[in-house]
Amino acid sequence: MNIEEVRRQSTTPLGAPAYPSGRFRFTDREYLNILYRTDVEAMRRVVPEPLQVTDPLVRFEVMRMPDVTGLGSFTESGQVLQVEHDGEPADYLHAMYVDSLASIASGREISAFPKKMGAPRLYVDTDTLVGTLDYGTLRVATATMGYKHAPLSEEEARAEIGRPTYGLKMLPGYDRRPRVLELARSQITDMTIKGAWTGPARLQLFEHALAPLADLPVREIVSASHILVDLTLGRASCVFDYLAD
Repeated sequence: MNIEEVRRQSTTPLGAPAYPSGRFRFTDREYLNILYRTDVEAMRRVVPEPLQVTDPLVRFEVMRMPDVTGLGSFTESGQVLQVEHDGEPADYLHAMYVDSLASIASGREISAFPKKMGAPRLYVDTDTLVGTLDYGTLRVATATMGYKHAPLSEEEARAEIGRPTYGLKMLPGYDRRPRVLELARSQITDMTIKGAWTGPARLQLFEHALAPLADLPVREIVSASHILVDLTLGRASCVFDYLAD
């Protein structure tokens, strides 16, 4: 394989890449989102400058993705923190747990998604929408919501999914010092809402050393949503370089 052929590859291993090149289209992506208020000081400890914490709101999310071009089928869960950047309300991706190596590799390499291996599930238990997250064999989160109790408007659903999103991209060099250390911004604008609902919800977080979701404890449930959507992820771009700025 010559140099130009190497440059055209999406990622390693050559000849059997972890994910294909091209943008990924998500069909029937299903969200369970629970927005809760946590302790402001706990949230400030994990939000990097220049992002700012005002109201300490966290969205625990479980996403079932049964049909993704190039990546197949997988489920994802994590915590998204509501922040501000230059006065603009936005989301900060704090932690994401996924059951797909292709999703983990592409999210970390192409964008700034803080993905690691986990075992999330999203399913209906009689009249309840249930989202769980296990790390290894241990349960670290359980979310429940009344199944389709009330409609959520398309405008509210689009606003929730389409918030500007920030992530921290960290790649070490061969000396293990940071080679890439950037704050990246992306936004989902290409979406088709196929259904959206709200209802009563509860969330339990359990202590774990390597999946420390409970470090942002639940103090108050603010809202919950169940959304079905087709979408394409927006491209990420660097807005702050920690090694240069």
